[in-house]
Amino acid sequence: MLRWTIIFVVIALIAAVLGFGGIAGAAAGIAKILFFIFLVLFVISLIFGFMRK
Repeated sequence: MLRWTIIFVVIALIAAVLGFGGIAGAAAGIAKILFFIFLVLFVISLIFGFMRK
């Protein structure tokens, strides 16, 4: 999941440098959503990992 976030951030940066504002905004938005999903899943796995011990 984190890999997809990084890929969309790179796409957004390249699109922003080349002047494609709409694509850059969309890719940045997708990257932001994926990052927060990754963060939530990471915290959940930490909680269940500590409960298992």
